[in-house]
Amino acid sequence: MSDKKIFIFDTTLRDGEQVPGCKLNTKEKIELALQLEALGVDVLEAGFPISSPGDFHSVDEISKIIKNATVCGLSRAVQKDIETAAQALKHAKRPRIHTGIGTSDFHIKGKFNATREEILARAVQAVKWAKNFVDDVEFYAEDAGRTENEYLARVIEAVIAAGATVVNIPDTTGYCLPYQYGEKIAFLVNNVKNIDKAVISCHCHNDLGLATANSIAGIMNGARQIECTINGLGERAGNTSLEEVVMVIRQHRQLGFYTDIKAQELNPLSRLVSDTMRMPVQPNKAIVGANAFSHSSGIHQDGFLKDATTYEIINPEEVGAEGSKIVLTARSGRSALAFRLQKLGYDFNRNDIDTLYERFLQIADTKKEVMEDDLHSMAKAYTGSTVNA
Repeated sequence: MSDKKIFIFDTTLRDGEQVPGCKLNTKEKIELALQLEALGVDVLEAGFPISSPGDFHSVDEISKIIKNATVCGLSRAVQKDIETAAQALKHAKRPRIHTGIGTSDFHIKGKFNATREEILARAVQAVKWAKNFVDDVEFYAEDAGRTENEYLARVIEAVIAAGATVVNIPDTTGYCLPYQYGEKIAFLVNNVKNIDKAVISCHCHNDLGLATANSIAGIMNGARQIECTINGLGERAGNTSLEEVVMVIRQHRQLGFYTDIKAQELNPLSRLVSDTMRMPVQPNKAIVGANAFSHSSGIHQDGFLKDATTYEIINPEEVGAEGSKIVLTARSGRSALAFRLQKLGYDFNRNDIDTLYERFLQIADTKKEVMEDDLHSMAKAYTGSTVNA
């Protein structure tokens, strides 16, 4: 079973923080880092040390307090970047330098004005520089999603030979379809002769809403690390959502994978990240959204009240959510109304509910949601009228 563990590489504090308005100070980063370690992440990307004195300080301070997770610092394939990352990580018990360079022709020509051979040489040199400071070196082939597979394989083979222990295959622009990304990982597994010397990592962006699907396709084809963020935060449309990939793996046990993530902490940590980074979670967000376990359609409510598994594949308590909710709207049916009234302490028979339901619909047609105060008022008015009669 050990070869089926999926390592969770959290980059909430680095890629997630790149969302406009989500800048964190050192105190906030430390608080989140401790919670992420408690969640069970294997690798914590604490920041990009060369980017600013503040980020350097944050990585340095996080390195001092994290006991179990690997602490990772990002760098470009630039000697000064790598030296600075090494300095920031000097106190880490398990340091990792994450260095790399763009490998697609879009980057090679448009960004670097270089040749493939020059980029290959820079990639190898960057890994060798990093290896002078730490044993654990991760190499990222930026825009691997749009990199021609044969060239990508050449680069990956060369950086592993230079000492890379993890090779990151980012779909930087979120371009790939799941089968394409899966085939890319499979191509590397089958064509890089020393691939067994390194862990393949997925780093997928969500520009087309496919980050989670691509990451799962990656591990199904041989990758063993997923890079992700809480709430799917990240550049542009975001990164792979940590809570989504973790729960896909838990729900689809037939795949044979597992993680060390404590699922019950997912919702509490989602709320903490949302509050700390001042970034609300969309209500319909999978696993951690406010509506993830809410039911408002009468057909759904009736089925759910008879057997929760008819409309819920995850028990809310499993992911630390407060529980399932029956939301009353004009689409709700009698069973949902009876359930909510019973929860409030009223004991009505079927005939009572039939009568109350007509009044309920009148109220529901004027409001987006019928609240507890509405139910109390409706029930008391009905009880008074029946007593008077």
